[in-house]
Amino acid sequence: MRIHDRLDALEKLRDESQQGGGSTRIQAQHDKGKLTARERLDVLLDPDSFVELDRFVTHRSTDFGLDQQKILGDGVVTGYGTIDGRLVYVFAQDFTVFGGSLAEAHAEKICKIMDLAMRNGAPIIGLNDSGGARIQEGVVSLGGYADIFLRNTKASGVVPQISAILGPCAGGAVYSPAITDFVCMVRGISYMFVTGPNVVKTVTHEDVTTEELGGADVHASRSGVAHFAHDSEIECLAGIRKLVSFIPSNNLDGAPVRQSDDPVDRRDEDLLTIVPDNPNKPYDMLDIIGRVVDDGEILQVHEDYAPNLLVGFARLGGHSVGLVANQPAVLAGVLDIAASLKGARFIRFCDAFNIPLVTFEDVPGFLPGVEQEHGGIIKHGAKLLYAYCEATVPKMTVITRKAYGGAYDVMNSKHVGGDFNLAWPTAEIAVMGPKGAVEILFRREIAASDDPEAKLAELEEDYREKFAHPYHAAARGYLDDVIDPRETRPRLISALDTLLTKRDKMPAKKHGCIPL
Repeated sequence: MRIHDRLDALEKLRDESQQGGGSTRIQAQHDKGKLTARERLDVLLDPDSFVELDRFVTHRSTDFGLDQQKILGDGVVTGYGTIDGRLVYVFAQDFTVFGGSLAEAHAEKICKIMDLAMRNGAPIIGLNDSGGARIQEGVVSLGGYADIFLRNTKASGVVPQISAILGPCAGGAVYSPAITDFVCMVRGISYMFVTGPNVVKTVTHEDVTTEELGGADVHASRSGVAHFAHDSEIECLAGIRKLVSFIPSNNLDGAPVRQSDDPVDRRDEDLLTIVPDNPNKPYDMLDIIGRVVDDGEILQVHEDYAPNLLVGFARLGGHSVGLVANQPAVLAGVLDIAASLKGARFIRFCDAFNIPLVTFEDVPGFLPGVEQEHGGIIKHGAKLLYAYCEATVPKMTVITRKAYGGAYDVMNSKHVGGDFNLAWPTAEIAVMGPKGAVEILFRREIAASDDPEAKLAELEEDYREKFAHPYHAAARGYLDDVIDPRETRPRLISALDTLLTKRDKMPAKKHGCIPL
């Protein structure tokens, strides 16, 4: 056969591989308001950067008539491309081929991509849209899932892993995204659950819809499984591109740097009035952070989950940083179980990938109550503490107002390894708030008073004057400085510049035993 004939045959096979399950099934995908696997990759990656691998792979099964249904690619498109010029490895499950079901060859393609990503130090991005394990292949398909789980675990902390759920994701399929660093979902088309609504109804007699059981908003706000919930696939894929811009390609690279025209010495007069004079009045911590970081740009992570703690990415002086901040506008910024888990996971990601941490603190303590205690606030709060103590990246803290009790210690205090700790003059650092402290210290004196309420108010004000300020902590060296709020941006950028060469190591060990 002449070379031109062979090239014609190659071109026909290439065209065939592009068709997935065929035009009818592609139209059915579009009718559901969903993009195809290849269309998704076109949106995600830089134009003309995608290089496909294993396009000619087919399954090897013969049972249940599968030998008569061999489709090139076997239900997943794999390869590599670039985002903003940076290498990423990708796989996109193709629902038009066997419902995107995972089988032996399908799993092998994904595993190959993951191995290449780890070997070459580039992020792994998985676009999940699958009916689950291919039943016709039995235990072989289950083994394929396990092969992927193992690689997810080995890649954890080595290269960033991002999962987009762009269709159903059920049963064993949910555990691969759960191991990855970030999970993105789309309202109306994304679903994640271990067992579906029908099984739930049979076993527990609970009548629940697919959306109520495992939709995007449920996982983004209640379970915390999803870090991002979007309104469309296009928005989701654009969000992944933005996320990648803040994170390095692997655990050996430094955090990305992007030039900004925002002056490093910028002072914002509005910072003087954001924190209310009344210590019990709420305010939005985002109003502070937005005036400190480059261009006011913040990418929140887990925005709808445990909103009393903010986490996300921003830039300072061009350098990517991870933000952790109490949110006084929600539950007074108190730490609870969900907030502790949210913060701990984010801090450990930043530490694994050399992203400096900046903490904005206004915390009255841990949330009291029977539900929290019985739910394990002790062990879950310890996870947040553990994460801060374990982190060796540059760690900076700004105390804007309250820093009470054990929560003061936990939120990146000098005692747990904070490198650069600042406070505003409005900061109150104490074992507890003035009212609670006075009620304990002067309970007899208050009870003996002719007017207990007036006496309490008098003692409370006296305590506030003596102790509810940052200068006792500064006198001990627990704070590096007390600053004019307008100095926050230049002081943080200056400190970050000095910390970029930080060298710090944990004692040699296989791994620590975080209180799970």
